[in-house]
Amino acid sequence: MEVLNCKTCGRLFNVMGREKICPACQKLLEDKFQEVRQYLEEHPNASVEQTSLDNDVSVKQIKQWVREERLVLSSPSDAGITCEKCGVPICSGRFCDKCKASMANDLMHVYEKPKPQQIKKQGKEKDRMRFL
Repeated sequence: MEVLNCKTCGRLFNVMGREKICPACQKLLEDKFQEVRQYLEEHPNASVEQTSLDNDVSVKQIKQWVREERLVLSSPSDAGITCEKCGVPICSGRFCDKCKASMANDLMHVYEKPKPQQIKKQGKEKDRMRFL
């Protein structure tokens, strides 16, 4: 079991997975997320900067929640969140729908089973007489 200092408060805590903040700070962060989600439901056209100011949450944290697809923006150009592959403005996630479809298609081709090839016998081998 690994022990780390919390990135937020500096307290020591036992690491169970790959988290970098202690359970107490995770609880506070989850409460902030619920506040932001509720705020966005009440104010659907609020900008990321306005949401950040009204809820005392950093713009970086809001963008992280959008990248994790926990929040969905009302319009793609609000926060400057763009597709990591082609750069098109998006509302949620890391990739636009076109790039997601392209990557899924590419992965399907990678995992296709190769078709078995039939062994072709040469002309002399095929016509030979065999004895048991």
